[in-house]
Amino acid sequence: MPSLKAVIATAYGLVTTVLGHGYVTTFTTDGKSNQGFLLDYYYQKVNTGSFPNIAAWYAENLDSGFVAPDAYGTSDINCHKKSAPGAITATVKAGGSITFQWPSTWPHPYGPILTYVAACNGDCSKADKSSLKWVKIDASGINYSTQKWASQVLIDQGGKWTTKVPSSLKAGNYVFRHEIIALHGASSANGAQNYPQCFNIAVTGSGSSSLPSGTLGTSLYKSTDPGILFNPYVTITNYVMPGPALWSG
Repeated sequence: MPSLKAVIATAYGLVTTVLGHGYVTTFTTDGKSNQGFLLDYYYQKVNTGSFPNIAAWYAENLDSGFVAPDAYGTSDINCHKKSAPGAITATVKAGGSITFQWPSTWPHPYGPILTYVAACNGDCSKADKSSLKWVKIDASGINYSTQKWASQVLIDQGGKWTTKVPSSLKAGNYVFRHEIIALHGASSANGAQNYPQCFNIAVTGSGSSSLPSGTLGTSLYKSTDPGILFNPYVTITNYVMPGPALWSG
């Protein structure tokens, strides 16, 4: 008969498998690996009052890990539940790349992947999520020929997704918002699942373009948007990408 400790460890493993699929574990900026926010850090904060200084934003996605459409009007849609800025800032060159590492066992193959950026106008560790204005710089939905969603591409790549930073983006401090929208339940009202993750990243280089006017998080999506309330279990010939227009830089 297994020991109580073994039973608890097994139960904890099952819980974290269920709850832990919705966050970026690490992210790479121009080849440099940076730590993502881990569920363990929440418990470190509760037990000790602190956790490691990282560029990824703190969040309390302790349940099944997503923001539902009925919460689109709340600040949680910005960078996940009860999010708060990271303490430090990573660095990437304009024109460089950011690779986000989700768990390799990501379970949701239906849905788009999007990346946004917002200017901090100062130190990103002091950013106010409710005032950040998001500009979409990366968006991938479904390949109509293969019927393969971006989420399936991410799964095929071992949970990795790479976003290119616009080469013309002006140097400065930004929050990058990376997101998967899982659509496996989206044919029913309030069935889509948003997994937003945020990161403080300073852009360097000689770019001269400031971001266009962005969109507040609470205005990014509506629960009835055609790309949110959507049946993915048919042959897709037209998918309307959620959110504002894409900025190419």
